[in-house]
Formats: sequence, C-alpha cells, structure tokens
Amino acid sequence: MITQSAMNVHKNKDWKMILYAKAGQGKTSSIKYLKGKTLVLDLDNSFKVLEETSENIQQYRFDDGTKEGRDFDRSHPIEDLNTFLSDKDVQAAGKDFDNLVIDNVSSLEKDWFVEMGRKSHNGISNEIQDYSQWMNYFARIITTIYMIPDINILITAWEKTIDNELESGQTFSQYAPDIRDKSLNGFLGLADVVARLMVNPKTDTRGVILEGNNTIYAKNRLDERTSAPIEELFNFNNNEKEGTK
Repeated sequence: MITQSAMNVHKNKDWKMILYAKAGQGKTSSIKYLKGKTLVLDLDNSFKVLEETSENIQQYRFDDGTKEGRDFDRSHPIEDLNTFLSDKDVQAAGKDFDNLVIDNVSSLEKDWFVEMGRKSHNGISNEIQDYSQWMNYFARIITTIYMIPDINILITAWEKTIDNELESGQTFSQYAPDIRDKSLNGFLGLADVVARLMVNPKTDTRGVILEGNNTIYAKNRLDERTSAPIEELFNFNNNEKEGTK
C-alpha cells in the first residue's frame, strides 16, 4: 500500500550526506553552515575549530564522572563508538537536534585497525580476519547511524583516489571518500548526497561538487544542483518552509 506521495516528502529534512575532502580543506568548519541545532561526534579531535562558532553546535561528550565529560578516546574507538550508538539520548537525538554529524570516519577506520593490531598475536600487526571484520563492523555502524530517526545526518571523510577500469579497458583515477574499497560502495550507496569539498586556489573560496564523473565520485538525489558554494551546501529545496527544533 502506498502511504506517502513523493510530492509530500520534505527533502530538506532527514537527509543523509557524505562530505569528503583532503585534510585541512575545511570539512569540520563546514558544519557551521548547517541549519538548526547540531550534535557532533568528533572522531579526530577537530571540534576545536567550532568551539566558538555557534551556540547551536554541541559536541557529544563521554561520561567520565564530571559535568564536562571527555572527548572520544581514539585509543579505544570500538568501545567509545559502541557507547555512543547505545546511548538512548543519541537514538532520540531527533527530539532535540536537527542534525547529527560524524566527523570523520576515515580517522575512525585508521584508529580501529590500530586497536585491532594491539589485540593481535604480536600486538602490532593486523591479522587477515581484521579486514573482513572491519567491512562488517563498518556496515553495521553506518546502518545504525542512518536509522536514527527524525534527524539530518552528515558524515565526513578524508579523500583518496581509486583506480577504475571501463569496459573498453581504459583506466582512470577517481576521487572518493577515504574508506577501504570493499566498504566503499555500500557506504556511498546509502547516502542521499555525496559531496567533494574543494578550495579554489585563486580566490581561496570553498565549494562542493555534487555531480559525479569519471574523475570525481559525487551525487545529489535531493535537488538539481551540480555544485554549490560551501555556504549554500545545505540549502536543499529553499522553496520549502524551513523549521528548527
């Protein structure tokens, strides 16, 4: 039974986006352009660039028995991420926040493999099963995050290049989020928008690519834009009435 017309879907609400770029290009700073109240899980200790940006941006802090709490523990990423995802307040974050940001999953991947290496036989090197375990683990956590209701979700990542081959045999390099290849397709497929952030060296302004090609992975299911200044990235369907919680 069809219960909802596509005409009634508010595309500026409850979207899922991946924003990726080279380190230092301004992924974290871009969070300040989100509309409404934003909760940030800081996975790479970048939140300090946002600390005095807006009262509407709040960092998720882990309970350490003090009022302030503590940052994400990069030496124990599995434990802290499980704590975050099992937090009842996080699962109900849509009641108090408009946006949830996971910043950044490339850093999480690297920290995860370091932690698994410490648990290996020699205490350093990763074992063969770690790679398949990461693929399954990453798929579960992304699905769990995307299932949090009534909230926009932005996930950031670093950038890498991947080698692709056409049926003709021609090969080309493509920019994409920096996640292991076997996890990448599922990660990209679940998002409504995949945007590559770039800096114009002539003007020092930032913008995003929203339409992909053979050299850049990008997509935009929410409106007709193929690119945008970073300040306007989150302005989906401006003709719709915007609201905040």
